[in-house]
Amino acid sequence: MEPVEMIIVSSSNIEAIGFDSASDELYVRFIKGGTYIYSGVSEFQFSEFVDAPSKGQWLDQNVKKPGNSYRKM
Repeated sequence: MEPVEMIIVSSSNIEAIGFDSASDELYVRFIKGGTYIYSGVSEFQFSEFVDAPSKGQWLDQNVKKPGNSYRKM
C-alpha cells in the first residue's frame, strides 16, 4: 500500500494519484500495474495535475519530459 492518500482519477492509463508534501513526491498508480514515485514535484504542480483534463498528457509534459527522477514501488 502507498504511504500517501491516493485519489482515484478518470484516465485511460492512470488509476490514482497522490502527493507527499514533506518530500515533494508525486505518486502515480497506473491501471496496468505499478506505482511510480516522481521526485521534485511541487504542491502547486500536484494541484494542476488533479485539475488537468488529460492526466497522461500532463504527466508526460510536466514531469517525464523535464526529466524528474523516479522510482517504482
